Amino acid sequence: MTHWESVIGLEVHVQLQTQSKIFSGASTHYGADPNTQACAVDIALPGILPVMNRTAVQMAATFGLATGATINHRSVFARKNYFYPDLPKGYQISQYEIPIVSGGKINIGEGDTQKQIRITRAHLEEDAGKSLHDGLGEMSGIDLNRAGTPLLEVVSEPDMRSPAEAIAYLRKLHSLVRYLKICDGNMQEGSFRCDANISIRVKGDSELGIRTELKNINSFRFIERALNHEIQRQIDLIEDGGKVVQETRLYDPDTDQTRPMRGKEEAHDYRYFPDPDLPPLVIEDAEVEYLRSSLPELPDARCDRFIDAYQLRRSDAQQLTADRGIADYFEETVREAGGNSKIAANWVTGDLMAALNRDNLPIEQSRVSPILLGRLIYRISDQSISGTIAKDIFSDLWDNGGDVDQIIEARGLKQISDSAELEQVVEEILSKFSEQADQVRQGQGKVLGFLVGQVMKETGGKANPKAVNEILSRKLSP
Repeated sequence: MTHWESVIGLEVHVQLQTQSKIFSGASTHYGADPNTQACAVDIALPGILPVMNRTAVQMAATFGLATGATINHRSVFARKNYFYPDLPKGYQISQYEIPIVSGGKINIGEGDTQKQIRITRAHLEEDAGKSLHDGLGEMSGIDLNRAGTPLLEVVSEPDMRSPAEAIAYLRKLHSLVRYLKICDGNMQEGSFRCDANISIRVKGDSELGIRTELKNINSFRFIERALNHEIQRQIDLIEDGGKVVQETRLYDPDTDQTRPMRGKEEAHDYRYFPDPDLPPLVIEDAEVEYLRSSLPELPDARCDRFIDAYQLRRSDAQQLTADRGIADYFEETVREAGGNSKIAANWVTGDLMAALNRDNLPIEQSRVSPILLGRLIYRISDQSISGTIAKDIFSDLWDNGGDVDQIIEARGLKQISDSAELEQVVEEILSKFSEQADQVRQGQGKVLGFLVGQVMKETGGKANPKAVNEILSRKLSP
């Protein structure tokens, strides 16, 4: 049986988080009524001229620095010519021969399994408008609010060999642009979307197969499904004696299939030429060095620091540092929790993330602040409350707000650690469950957990579990 391998390269459109568009002063705010954020530049009225948004340039250069790329101090804008209804000029302003960012890399995996994915280039361009079809019968509507929104197109080398590697690269890239605060990463709003180029070849071959392109997929789950389907489609096609046609295809998540959209264009089809309305884009050494000095701690470095400073497992550190907001939340929680980093990591990756996911909230909108969570963890560590009671208090804080100590006091939740009081409760439980007590004395150690549970039940969960275990073990020792 022939063994195939897939070859995948990705083109990711990163919408830059500027307040205005790349060549005009129109707003980039998402969700406005159609065509209310399209100015004379965006709709291509005669006689208008584009003016470069310097913040978009700085964001692009920041990305290049973060990926170890070369920042081209002189880059050129070109006209990419094609006709489409939501492109009023009849061309898109992009960069072709000389992009602002050349090269770079992103590492995926860890340890001995780490793999480097090379970045070919990252170039600035303007987004097109949007064609609307729903509710318009046989007509289509055009919304030009998005026209001119600044994009950074990040083009990888075809270094990925599986959908899993492609998703790992995308997640790493998604994390990075959010760390740099150059993109909000909102895939549902189209701020981070992907075109994928896929081909297959016999394992061991060096020559690339004929590729197809999947356009504008904006969810990690759909990207993985689309890649898996397209790879299998190409394998089946070749094994049945057919040939892969170079074309652009669309992925339909409802049917989990790809379908042809159009023949795949080559660069010459777009008739690129330098835009005569825009001079070469120049970025000076001093500006590049300023941007370099302003780089935040990046995800990989922060992950390594979390492992060393907080004694975390790599899997926990990776989960905590994948999102800058979560990493910031964790560190503030640890400070308030008196340095109890491992407990804080368990709470952030466990109860907190579960609550955020349940209510579909980003970390920035958490209903429990890191200060409150830190104080809650501190009360666990100083044995004021048990872990079980803490979960109850967390739910109360999430639903109703409040103060940790006030809730403990008002509801009488303070943990019972007084040995005399606990001794009395334990004696009552041993008398009530004498059969189970005898089983423990006869060496059936698992039954001890049952007795601990009964003490906790009797005290409303307020007994100190460690103290209860010690008292029971002492009283039931042979």
